[in-house]
Amino acid sequence: MSREEAIIAGGCFWCTEAVFNDVIGVTGVESGYIGGSVADPTYKQVCSGSTGHAEAVRVTYDPAQLSYADMLDMFMGTHDPAQLNRQGNDVGTQYRSAIFPLDDKQRAEAEAAIARWNADHAGQQAVTTIEGPATWYPAEDYHQEYWQGEGQRNPYCLAVIPPKLMKLRKSFASRVKG
Repeated sequence: MSREEAIIAGGCFWCTEAVFNDVIGVTGVESGYIGGSVADPTYKQVCSGSTGHAEAVRVTYDPAQLSYADMLDMFMGTHDPAQLNRQGNDVGTQYRSAIFPLDDKQRAEAEAAIARWNADHAGQQAVTTIEGPATWYPAEDYHQEYWQGEGQRNPYCLAVIPPKLMKLRKSFASRVKG
């Protein structure tokens, strides 16, 4: 099986991780930080908004089952790419909507995905940025697979993640696992 990676930031990484763990062809999702100026940042540092990092996920996927373009359309369709530096009640540059392409082909696909979203949403403009190259820093262990564990008992997650999963299931039903 071939594997490729994508790095995206769409607000809280717990939420984005939960969405992509449900997508056919995704073989792994890692929460982390990218796009800032501090080496090896901590969650507390990133949450302060002072490091410039975004909460993001690194998605590993099988390109025979999921194209990068389709993955980006799911990304754009399961968060609000028209909100600048926020997603819902999460406010700050660490919650920005951003795509971190790993090569020129991904950069072109990111530009196309934003253009598709803009064309489909007359009167709105995506503020999603295309950033990088940048260094990836995995988040602390307790953030990994958060929705599958602690998140099921976290009131914030229970309020925010199920609507994102419903969007995924409604708009991309044929792409959702089991």
